[in-house]
Amino acid sequence: MEEYMRRAIVLAKRGTGNVAPNPLVGAVIVKDGEIIGEGWHRRYGDLHAERHALANVKKSPKGAIMFVTLEPCCHTGKQPPCTEALVEAGISEVYIGSRDPNPLVSGKGVAFLKEHGIIVHEDFLREECDEINTVFFHYIKDKTPYVVMKYAMTIDGKIATATDKSKWITSEVAREHVHKKRGIYTAIMVGSNTVLYDDPMLNCRIEGGRDPVRIVVDSKLVTPIDSKLVKTAKDIRTIICTASDDGDLIKQYESHDVEIFKCSLKEGHIDLKEMLEKLGADGIDSIYVEGGAGLHSAMLKDRLYNKAEIYISPKIFGGINAKTPVGGEGVDDPIDAFDIHNVNVTRIGDDFLFEGDF
Repeated sequence: MEEYMRRAIVLAKRGTGNVAPNPLVGAVIVKDGEIIGEGWHRRYGDLHAERHALANVKKSPKGAIMFVTLEPCCHTGKQPPCTEALVEAGISEVYIGSRDPNPLVSGKGVAFLKEHGIIVHEDFLREECDEINTVFFHYIKDKTPYVVMKYAMTIDGKIATATDKSKWITSEVAREHVHKKRGIYTAIMVGSNTVLYDDPMLNCRIEGGRDPVRIVVDSKLVTPIDSKLVKTAKDIRTIICTASDDGDLIKQYESHDVEIFKCSLKEGHIDLKEMLEKLGADGIDSIYVEGGAGLHSAMLKDRLYNKAEIYISPKIFGGINAKTPVGGEGVDDPIDAFDIHNVNVTRIGDDFLFEGDF
């Protein structure tokens, strides 16, 4: 039985980067010990996994068993209820991995199936199924994006030399890995200083990759009109979060298709919590924050990060004036440090990816 659910998990992951803000879901239909249909949620607005699997069956699904990674939906959204499709198809038994925290579904999908005579097994390989939808569960419960802190540094903790040179800290294979990550999360975010110093594109530069929504935290609207981000906003969705009331300047950005999100100030800077609430309300369920040091410091101070993804290169820059990844004043005492838990370290070429939860 477990092999079928694990197959459903593999299928679910195929939707990575394409289904947000929906969850990753996979489904496998088994009859007489044979897989007769498979499906997954391929992209936002498309068939849900259950209906996709039913559309691909090679024989009648009447009396078959379905393995699905998430509780089937029982409400009409972009697609009709999957629970109705299971009943109409004559599915006799369903193994469900994760429980859906969405109040429109939570428990109601299971209840509907049981009311229509379908045998339901809940929490089957739940931990493994839950793991693929960390972003979705956070977004549904908190209504704010799941936020990832990302930076690359030398083994002595530097992100640039004392003369501001930073290309390249990590290897080409590690940089390619970063671009894959950019395609996973819905949006990428930087502070205005990063735009001023680096003039980045913040796109996904791998074949078949998906460009994330680009977000700049820019309280005073200093992002250059001739920056790469502004000049390419017609092609890649670009948002500037600002507290500026300069209507004429705002019109200049908007003429280039840049979206302006007005936010309040807090201690002289953008109110980051309010900003995340606004972005969440706009459907942005996850953000990959690539700095700079000031933004990382402010996000940490307000405890807004959910995860850290830190690339470490076995190089030493040295230099007391060389830049570090987190600015600000820092903590006063080690006991006040921002702890990272559930740490996992992966070797990528000669570099290392350090991942953990806040």
